[in-house]
Amino acid sequence: MANYTAADVKALREKTGAGMMDVKKALDEANGDKDKALEIIRLSGLKSLSKREGRTASAGLIAGTVVDSTVGVMVEVNSETDFVAKNDKFIDFANKVLNAAVESQAADRDALLTAPVEDGTVSDLVDSIAAMVGEKIELRRVVRVEGENVDLYLHQTSADLPAQVGVLVATDKAGAEVARNIAMHVAAFQPDYLDRDSIPADVLDKERDTLTKLTLSEGKPEHIVPKIVEGRLNAFYQENCLVDQDYARDPSKKVSAVLKEAGAKVTDFVRFQVGA
Repeated sequence: MANYTAADVKALREKTGAGMMDVKKALDEANGDKDKALEIIRLSGLKSLSKREGRTASAGLIAGTVVDSTVGVMVEVNSETDFVAKNDKFIDFANKVLNAAVESQAADRDALLTAPVEDGTVSDLVDSIAAMVGEKIELRRVVRVEGENVDLYLHQTSADLPAQVGVLVATDKAGAEVARNIAMHVAAFQPDYLDRDSIPADVLDKERDTLTKLTLSEGKPEHIVPKIVEGRLNAFYQENCLVDQDYARDPSKKVSAVLKEAGAKVTDFVRFQVGA
């Protein structure tokens, strides 16, 4: 019988994020030698990387940081299970990816995957952690937001999980006092656009066309349909545009009113949610 204890199994699982049976198998093969078992788990993981390509990695976390109050960087890294997502090894991996994003100033996923980290690239690091934990691991996306002031809000949807939602908000200097509250609002209300001018023409045309068909199907006279449609578009704006939404902390006010009171302006925002 291999010379290891339940505590050894637990410690190796926590260190690698690997499943219990995989850990026990490695310890058996290593005759209880924990360092050798760790290497067995890693090598086994590397050999099976290609077999995981068809799997879905929909768990994970959001990591982010703000540099000099003017540049925000955020990444989403994914795993197959929450068990791995909350493992210290995976969280450390995510922070290394984030640091690589900051140092390289990578503006997209492909650029970040080729960015240097430790003795290789971020892509190498992804393969390494995947081999260690025995799951499909992905770098899904990265974003850089710049402005006179940038604030970050990371939200845990469950107390036992790392951040599942992240928001970066850029404002002018006057917006520094309200930026975090605006970021919290974005996390909760999920606007797609900053304001009406930010909505792509094709998106607005599609919504207007849908509302026109709906209004006509209700039997409204054709000559008043355009006016009714424009009125109904207000609901679309209120749902999708940040400045038109009711403010989360005080629904009696619009976000635009809160910004006006502060003499502030939001210039950009990005919201990430794991798997969304």
